Amino acid sequence: MDPVLQIKDLKVEVDTGTAVHSVLDGVTLTLRRGQTLAVVGESGCGKSMTALSAMGLLPDRFRIAAGQILLGEEDLVQVRPQRLRALRGNAMSMIFQEPMTSLNPVLTVERQIAEVVELHQDKTGAQAREIALEMLRAVQIPSPETRLAAYPHELSGGMRQRVMIAIALACRPRVIIADEPTTALDVTVQAQIFRLLRELQMQTDTAIMLITHDMGAVAEMADEVAVLYAGKCIEAGPAAQLLAAPAHPYTSGLMACTPKLRLGRAALTAPARGLGEIPGMVPPLGQFPPACRFAPRCARATEKCHATPPETVRLGPDHETLCWHPNEAREAAPAC
Repeated sequence: MDPVLQIKDLKVEVDTGTAVHSVLDGVTLTLRRGQTLAVVGESGCGKSMTALSAMGLLPDRFRIAAGQILLGEEDLVQVRPQRLRALRGNAMSMIFQEPMTSLNPVLTVERQIAEVVELHQDKTGAQAREIALEMLRAVQIPSPETRLAAYPHELSGGMRQRVMIAIALACRPRVIIADEPTTALDVTVQAQIFRLLRELQMQTDTAIMLITHDMGAVAEMADEVAVLYAGKCIEAGPAAQLLAAPAHPYTSGLMACTPKLRLGRAALTAPARGLGEIPGMVPPLGQFPPACRFAPRCARATEKCHATPPETVRLGPDHETLCWHPNEAREAAPAC
């Protein structure tokens, strides 16, 4: 299947005023039509910076130092700002993690959906309103005719997130980037949002990049997975393969931190298992270790891990990892 979005050897830097630090270092990702790529990692690993880079929304003082971001054959790193604005919200859309701060509090739901349609599809008035209504129906908001006139504060968290999805889908984009789209929602609403995204993806064949730290969401949504740590992609591959046999100790650690529900009679007699824990924290900018960036937190790290940057190891046609001891990591992987 042909790629829709390719990020190749992306390097992003930030100028703090006193020094220039690497934020992303050689990140490479591929997103294919009709599939979901989950980008996984703890806070500070570079997930959101990857998403913002793709959308051309990097904050002040951040810049793309090298690499390509290909939407089809078009390199978004090289295009003019006017062209990027034409693509953003049209060919590519983003669902932000906190809809209460992403939606405009003084505009109605209708206006916020309609302005995207007016900007990119040259439709106004009744036509734009009809598309806004169609989008609310698509995201399964009850009484959509009434909700068109509502303001964000009049909606529940789940409804606000559905409005964000409606805005993202209004122009039928090729790519949707969902940055922690269920962070502020309870578990039941999270499940509804993920189910909705899957249904809409099946209907529109849109490619989704899901930014998350939740391995449960990965198991539910993803076709492919990329694991980021300290600005590097340290493991990538098909979701089923990576979750069944993670090759990097960090991926294994993330999976061990995910609660697992045990059902049936055996669960009554089985010993209780606590959640796993990855010791330490993601190193701050400017303090990345010179060799393996995960080595200071890794129980399996050897002298080589601390002295020499790891090389990419291929474990299959599409599964690779950045680790000196991938086989040991696979043997130590927790059961799914």
